[in-house]
Amino acid sequence: MTTAKRDTYTPETLLSVAVQVFIERGYDGTSMEHLSKAAGISKSSIYHHVTGKEELLRRAVSRALDELFGILDEEHARVGTAAERLEYVVRRMVEVLMAELPYVTLLLRVRGNTGTERWALERRREFDHRVAALLKDAAAEGDVRADVEVRLATRLVFGMINSIVEWYRSEGPDGRGGVSGVSGTSGAGEREVVDAVARLVFGGLRKAS
Repeated sequence: MTTAKRDTYTPETLLSVAVQVFIERGYDGTSMEHLSKAAGISKSSIYHHVTGKEELLRRAVSRALDELFGILDEEHARVGTAAERLEYVVRRMVEVLMAELPYVTLLLRVRGNTGTERWALERRREFDHRVAALLKDAAAEGDVRADVEVRLATRLVFGMINSIVEWYRSEGPDGRGGVSGVSGTSGAGEREVVDAVARLVFGGLRKAS
């Protein structure tokens, strides 16, 4: 079980610990008692800062969503051809996923059983639709192949990116990012993962010249 020392407790520590416990136990399987033990503080101390575990969940998934939506406001996501903007967004999605790994992992695991989860799912769908619109525009401009249906291509791209949460760890034995649980595989740095995803996605999507 994830734990935090009492003398290092801060609201940010509490949020970080809560995210790990939610991932380990599942949100529905986590009680305030579990959070109290993991954080090394009393339940009353937790309630001093949040109304309950759903507020912690909302703060956590909001952090992931804010980072993802922030990508779409960056200059390179707004300027250039649709294909150029799409590739930039895909690269930045991978970067955000790895930088905010626990928070994005939790976001991808919400199931819609609470108001916060349903809100997070709706926001995820909105983000997905905006990325899909870029892919559709790139196809309309003739920069990506037209023989793959846009919705299918979008799902495949998101499937590849989202699967990173299952095997990537932010620090390997040498301090680099790494592949978890793969025998004989050396650590893959963040840049290597970003470049590999871009090559695989756009090597398949771009129209042959």
